[in-house]
Amino acid sequence: MKDNKGKNKRKTQGMSKFAIWIALVVLMLFFSVASSGFLTPTNLFNVLRQVAVNGIAAVGMTMIIITGGIDISTGSIMGVASVGCASLMAMGVSPIVAIVIVLVAGLLIGICNGFFVYEIELPPMIATLAVSTILRGTTYIISGGLPVYGLPKSFNIIGQGYFGPIPVPVILMIICFVIGWFILEKTAFGRYIYGVGSNSEASRLSGVNVRKVIYAVYGMCGLFSALAGMVLLSRVNSGQPKAGENYEMDIITAVVLGGVSTSGGEGRIVNVIVGLLLIGVLLNGMVLMNIPDYYQRVVKGVVLLLAISYDKLSQKRARKGV
Repeated sequence: MKDNKGKNKRKTQGMSKFAIWIALVVLMLFFSVASSGFLTPTNLFNVLRQVAVNGIAAVGMTMIIITGGIDISTGSIMGVASVGCASLMAMGVSPIVAIVIVLVAGLLIGICNGFFVYEIELPPMIATLAVSTILRGTTYIISGGLPVYGLPKSFNIIGQGYFGPIPVPVILMIICFVIGWFILEKTAFGRYIYGVGSNSEASRLSGVNVRKVIYAVYGMCGLFSALAGMVLLSRVNSGQPKAGENYEMDIITAVVLGGVSTSGGEGRIVNVIVGLLLIGVLLNGMVLMNIPDYYQRVVKGVVLLLAISYDKLSQKRARKGV
């Protein structure tokens, strides 16, 4: 019976992975017909540059969702990191020092999320939603509700530079995904992350330090989110109070589309890249077709709802051995 359930589970995961690739190809074919400018090299690189910010943050989000948690504060961490880094550089702090300070701040914010989730035992969504609200307000306090300008030109390379034909943000995203892949697939700590997501109590009884795992994944999510915020800052060349607003929804959608189960314990970070590309192609195509922003919001919401519903239905079928 267990063997049959295991086979069904693997079959379901395989179908899910196959389906998202088909969806990506179909979507690209549709937009290539609907818009003559879609398949141009310039636009395709633009899609990669657009998904890079969300992609960097998605690495940390993937780890959290695998543990069975979620982080709604990701977009606000990006915002406070963007405005905070811009403010530091506007005051004369060197870009390298400002980057280090903001990365450490992002890490600490993530650890605070882990504290509320593990020690206080708040539901992850509630804890991170509260932190998100605090951070968004902090962003407006720091900036006074106005954009922060005065960034040094050397900082532009992070979001606007190229290494050969490849945009620097894309390279940073790839590096982050390689780090995430190595942690999840090649280290004992990665196995602990999956173990905590599958059954935290069983992991605890087997000697896994669950507290350490929770603190670490939330801390890394804060770190990656802060890095994403600085890439966004460099792209727009100013610290915007609304930077990162609602980005967490696109990130969560991409992760779930990539086959990471919202119940925890399942998913591969490599497949998240496909989820990111799917969302990136969808948004880019709608912009090229001049579809209004409010319609785009509806589409994104529907995609997220369908992705989570499919995940839940797949789990039910796997449990029933269908």
